[in-house]
Amino acid sequence: MTIAQLPLRRATNVDTVIEPVEKRRTPRNYTMLLGAVGIVFVLAAWQVCASTGLVDATFSSSPAGALAALWDFVVSGDIWSPLGKTLTTIAWGLAIAIAIGVPVGLLIGRNRVLYGLTEPLISIMYSVPYVVFLPIIIFWFGLSSSARITIVVWGAVFPLLINVITGARNLDVNFLHVSQVFCASRLRFFRSVAFPATLPYILSGIRQAVGRGLVASIVAELFMGSAGLGFEVLRQTTMFEMDGAMARIGVIAVIAVVLTKGIGVIERQFTSWSTSGS
Repeated sequence: MTIAQLPLRRATNVDTVIEPVEKRRTPRNYTMLLGAVGIVFVLAAWQVCASTGLVDATFSSSPAGALAALWDFVVSGDIWSPLGKTLTTIAWGLAIAIAIGVPVGLLIGRNRVLYGLTEPLISIMYSVPYVVFLPIIIFWFGLSSSARITIVVWGAVFPLLINVITGARNLDVNFLHVSQVFCASRLRFFRSVAFPATLPYILSGIRQAVGRGLVASIVAELFMGSAGLGFEVLRQTTMFEMDGAMARIGVIAVIAVVLTKGIGVIERQFTSWSTSGS
């Protein structure tokens, strides 16, 4: 055997090992099908428990009752006003959180002094449940829409900040060298280097912020709202209309899935070049 033949044989062996692994990759449609089967199984088990009396449908509802209530909720048009209130609150809160979190996160991440001053505070504010600040926010803003938007901003901005700061602190050193070679100004560096390089972290932070912002919006409507899907859930539960409550919870679940999946699609489109993107 000659030396020239050795790499050829190794390459052949590698190909025979890798090929079955490629074939065994799970198709995305198959994963979605398994998820749908899991949901159907849970709903079927829930319906059986409610129909057989294992659980009291008066207090737990049932899939059939919730679907009927959801149909009435949509057909009657009662869904649009609370849905619009909730989406408006989320949209304003997320817009403000992004406007604050992205530039502030980039500045903190690229400045050692700012990072040292703010890192403990950001960690504390992220760890402490924002629900405990509800009385203070009510005292400041009352029960207005501003208070609910503030809760959304509070819940969404800190996970976004943490992600952006992490991305800014982990910039590729080659990017820094190139910006120094071209004598880029600080503003040009943030706009043309730091922001594009941190984009995977930004979008990942936005995806987390969307989830926490939705939760914050529903919590705010439960405690201080007079409209919105959270208030509707509370109203229906207070009247022991569990089918209606579950129908509204189902709408909230759909909103959560649509928002997070939508951000995930955007994230894949804009960060396909980066191993940090999902």
